[in-house]
Amino acid sequence: MLTQVDAFAPSQLPDFYLLNCKPYFRKIGLLDKPMLFVPMRKPLLLFTFLFFIATQQSQAVDIKSIGVPYVQNYTKAMYQWGNQNWSVTRDEHGIMYFGNAEGLLAFDGKYWQQYHMPNGLIVRSVSADGKGKIYAGAYGEFGYWADDKKGFLKYHSLCRLVPAKFNPVNEEIWKIYIDGDRVIFQSFGAIYIYANGKISVIKAPSPYLFMFKVGKRFFVEQVSAGLFELKNNRLEFIPGSNILEPSGVLAILPLPQNKYIIGTAQKGLFIYDGQTIKPWANQANDFLKTYQLNNGAAVAGKYFAFGTILNGIVVIDTAGNLIQHINKSSGLQNNTVLSLYTDNEQNLWAGLDNGIDRIEINSPLYFYFDKTGRFGTVYSSIIFDNKIYLGTNQGLFYSDWNPDSNSKLFQSFDFKLIPGSQGQVWELSLQDGRLLCGHNDGTYQVNGNSITKISNITGGWTTKRLSVDKLIQGNYTGLVIFKKDAAGNWLFDHKVEGFGEPSRYVEQDSKGQIWVSHAYKGIYKIMLSADLKKVTTKVYYDGKYGLPGSYNVNVFDLDNRVVFSSDSGFYVYDDITDRFFKYTQLNKKLGTFATSSKIIKAIGKKYWFVNHGRVALADFSVPGKLSIDTNRFSILNGQMVQHYETINRINNATYLISIDDGFVILNDEDALVPNKTQIPEVLIRQVENITDKVYTLSENGNGVDEIALPYAQNNIRISFSLPYYKQAKIKYQYYLDGYSKQWSDWTSQSQKEFTNLDQGTYHFGVRAKINDQNVSAITTLSFVILAPWYAGKVAMLFYVLLIILAYYAIRYYYRLKLKRHQQRIHQKLQHEKEEFLKQEAIANEQQIINIKNEQLQAELAGKSRELANSAMNLVYKNELLQKISEEILQLKDGSGKKLADDQLRRIQKVIDEGMNDERDWNIFETSFNEAHENFFKKLKSDHPDLVPNDLKLCAYLRMNMSSKEMASLLNISLRGVEIRRYRLRKKLNLEHDKNLTEFLIEL
Repeated sequence: MLTQVDAFAPSQLPDFYLLNCKPYFRKIGLLDKPMLFVPMRKPLLLFTFLFFIATQQSQAVDIKSIGVPYVQNYTKAMYQWGNQNWSVTRDEHGIMYFGNAEGLLAFDGKYWQQYHMPNGLIVRSVSADGKGKIYAGAYGEFGYWADDKKGFLKYHSLCRLVPAKFNPVNEEIWKIYIDGDRVIFQSFGAIYIYANGKISVIKAPSPYLFMFKVGKRFFVEQVSAGLFELKNNRLEFIPGSNILEPSGVLAILPLPQNKYIIGTAQKGLFIYDGQTIKPWANQANDFLKTYQLNNGAAVAGKYFAFGTILNGIVVIDTAGNLIQHINKSSGLQNNTVLSLYTDNEQNLWAGLDNGIDRIEINSPLYFYFDKTGRFGTVYSSIIFDNKIYLGTNQGLFYSDWNPDSNSKLFQSFDFKLIPGSQGQVWELSLQDGRLLCGHNDGTYQVNGNSITKISNITGGWTTKRLSVDKLIQGNYTGLVIFKKDAAGNWLFDHKVEGFGEPSRYVEQDSKGQIWVSHAYKGIYKIMLSADLKKVTTKVYYDGKYGLPGSYNVNVFDLDNRVVFSSDSGFYVYDDITDRFFKYTQLNKKLGTFATSSKIIKAIGKKYWFVNHGRVALADFSVPGKLSIDTNRFSILNGQMVQHYETINRINNATYLISIDDGFVILNDEDALVPNKTQIPEVLIRQVENITDKVYTLSENGNGVDEIALPYAQNNIRISFSLPYYKQAKIKYQYYLDGYSKQWSDWTSQSQKEFTNLDQGTYHFGVRAKINDQNVSAITTLSFVILAPWYAGKVAMLFYVLLIILAYYAIRYYYRLKLKRHQQRIHQKLQHEKEEFLKQEAIANEQQIINIKNEQLQAELAGKSRELANSAMNLVYKNELLQKISEEILQLKDGSGKKLADDQLRRIQKVIDEGMNDERDWNIFETSFNEAHENFFKKLKSDHPDLVPNDLKLCAYLRMNMSSKEMASLLNISLRGVEIRRYRLRKKLNLEHDKNLTEFLIEL
């Protein structure tokens, strides 16, 4: 039948075909083809492969004809530039460069960088010279990119060296080749040879098509003239190359014995032996003619990859056998291959019409994907009786499988559904030459392209051998026994009575005990009767018996020992204690795979461990030693159906692995070959200042001598990468001399930030580790945090001058201060002397005053004594007069009669006058005032209503006289004294509890 492929009208041809070669392509009839139709034998798949091709022996790795290699897609969304990638090269550091529709695109394994050509030109060709220069060609422009010693890639044009009459203003540079000290640029109109700083030009009468470098030889085709070889800046015609016309030569690749493969656009492949050019009959010829060969590259020393315009890439060997076909259906992003390049690790890089792909052409893993979604999710797969079977959620599918390694024909996979198998297939199990299919509806025996139902018990999850002629199967509702008949077929025998739990995994131990893993929780240990028909004992185990819990616990056979998997690691059962214990020795050696949820038998003492989508192959061959390979199968991580992972052995070296939408073929021998690839050095890429806003200090840290940052901008971010492109687990370790105390932990992060760095010189070192095994050399970057402005050289000079000035200023100030201090000391001494004299004078004066006071006190005391004596004299006088008065009253005359009254009155008058003589009071008052200065003045001032008698009473009270003495002085009775005291208190307004005498003494 005819299947329409991508329409390919002339308007859709790549730009370079239409630019200068329209007459040529019109001549060969390409421009007259509006549509291509391709005969396809199978409508389902667009790729086929050959299984076990016999190839020539070589030291290079063999590429298998099984499935397709792993394809790494680098989409436009990832590198964020133009769709088309016209050319590919790699520099001495391992950085990949691509001629992109928007400029030069660089990739170091982690980071993408973009560089614009002048005027934003499309880069059609790139070539690295291995000495730090990346040559690039575009429309009317060619030159090279080189590091400017500041870590930035700068473009240098060479067009100024071209003689004016050969100016390539209207030319596209399609090819660039490095040939020792010269560089050859080729356009459709001329060949430009750059050497010794000059450019020479080779023109031809007819346009060129493309130039090719093969070893040390250069070939170029002239349109309608044939194939020429460039020798000593001259073109020499190759006899017999007319046979290539009118088809364009688009690839020339080396063969052994100085032969060459010539690939053409319309006539397929030719062999050039140095003398003649002959068509080469091979398996890819028709394919390349139909889908239009566009370019080619040698791979692994003995293979050749050809990119096409319409249908991806094909790989052939030196015998012409088709080894691989990789197109959009099998992993490429686009079927139009604009460029091919093979790097040192035999990665095949494809620059596509939309994106970039990397193909691990020598990978031990080969994939088959069902891009159409025809058979759904694959739960199990197996190869049996020259057929490959896929058990999916939609049924059981099969396709022919050709085990004949001598076959030279394509074999197309055409998977078909086996009638009656619709529904969920859980397991495909090969038992004694019979293929059993565990199905949602029961169990079937597979016979070629048909099935026979042997059990109606639903949900055949797992089938294990009990004895030579007995099988036990775990299903939705318990256990089933199958037996073998005389013809060797397996037949349903019976369902085991006494056990009806969902049985996900079943294993028999060395004692004949059956261990069953419940589909959802817990473990059962059962014993069957001798006839296997019923359960005699049944014990349920959960967390109470030492297990970490009831859920996600499964049972497996590991090297003839029953082990139990869990999220906490593997456990083993102890019969004596009837408990479970951690299998510590195994868990330690398995590392992160100790929590594997599934174990699958490989070959010998090898076992597959599956841990939440991750796969490892463990080898128990050496007693006491476990080797586990985890990294080589990282491509499979997350691609297998969780909890239903299946890996089946095809032969001693090959495995069939089920994945979500297809299967993988693994060659174990390739997988376990030690990786002897030389690890490249880590590249230090962008160096950025991240203090205030992020700006780039260097785009290539390896190409800069030293980076200096101002002290105020002392925050830096360093990005690094390892230019290793194969699938691997890459980790980095770094150290900053002057900042870190030790190397960091290994991490997958490829950036590190350092903040608030102190001034000084720092040396950043970084190294990488691939798959936790091989460690790269250390790459270093030096940078300086400049001293702050106040610690710079100018500042230091200023500080020296300032110190000198300060020294003299301090010296002057010190001397001035010393002088002032001496003056102050002198003044202080003088002041102290004066003060001493003053104090001495004050002391003397005080002494004089004290003496005077003492004299005054003495005088006052004398006067007080005199006053007291005077008062006492007055009292005595008054008492005497009183007695005289009393005695007179007792006097009698001579006759014994009392004296006459008139006499007595005269005498009494005299006595009264003596007692009331104011002169005595005046004398007393004068003496009192001298002893008690201003007493009367103050008393009169405070109490003006006091009369003289009150003042006298106050004076007597102040002298603390008794009432009797005051009565005598006042010539009144004691009662009169009390009355006067009372009246005086009233006049003085004394409170009741205030003592009158004390008041007057205090006054």
